[in-house]
Amino acid sequence: MSTMTRWEYLTVPLLIHATKQILDNYGEEGWELVQVVPGPNPENLVAYLKRPLSEG
Repeated sequence: MSTMTRWEYLTVPLLIHATKQILDNYGEEGWELVQVVPGPNPENLVAYLKRPLSEG
């Protein structure tokens, strides 16, 4: 019997000048980028990330 993957989610503000570094840091922690949307001002973006929920 297969089990359904459970996810946890995170929203992260992204500064345009440091986007790659910020995403690389979260990627090393197992987070996968789902979507990037405009933030509250032109200098910011908001990233939505997910990773499998660890059991236990």
